[in-house]
Amino acid sequence: MAEGREKYLEMPEFYNMNNVFFLEESSRWDYLIKRAKQNDIALIIDTALHSIEKNNKALKGALPDNYFSRLGLDVTKLASLLDTINDIDTTKDPQNDLVGRVYEYFLSKFALAEGKGKGEFYTPKSIVNLIAEMIEPYKGIIYDPACGSGGMFVQSIKFIEAHHGNKKEVSIYGQEYTNTTYKLAKMNLGIRGISANLGEKAADTFQDDQHKYVKADFIMANPPLNKKDWRANN
Repeated sequence: MAEGREKYLEMPEFYNMNNVFFLEESSRWDYLIKRAKQNDIALIIDTALHSIEKNNKALKGALPDNYFSRLGLDVTKLASLLDTINDIDTTKDPQNDLVGRVYEYFLSKFALAEGKGKGEFYTPKSIVNLIAEMIEPYKGIIYDPACGSGGMFVQSIKFIEAHHGNKKEVSIYGQEYTNTTYKLAKMNLGIRGISANLGEKAADTFQDDQHKYVKADFIMANPPLNKKDWRANN
């Protein structure tokens, strides 16, 4: 607005071109908080999520559909959750990726709860760090044919930033077989502002390659941890 470009203020394309998500007024946090005590707050949140996905192609197919309405959660509990989140200052330390760290924390807790199946979507951070340090993906095309929830990509970007590189010099391509994990990856990258091409859908890399013509500079992949039968019949 200070630059006299008010006409672009509510134009999604103006933000998307710079990899910035656009939220309509009904999807913004202030809007939700003001209505947190209403009986239809679950529907309001679901509508907000639908609008976010509609206006941001990078999140297509990533966000839950009518999740809170179907959850049947007590209104007071949902309102209390919103109040708790509202007390968190996510902008206090710009250098500290607070939202990303919270997401990563819940991913790891979910993985532990899943037991043997956790290797399908979550690779321990120590292993991801090791792979990124070994291949040193400073610039070029980074590809993970079984990307899980996207941890390899997140760590690659952190590696570049830690070594004072330019993250704009890398392009990220990935693919994931499990639909739920595909959504987790899109959200994981989305909340960190990492642009990536994960294909049009969740699909098996062996049988439905979403990136047939990609010539990668770095390929990072590991078999699902704790799954002895990961090869199946392929």
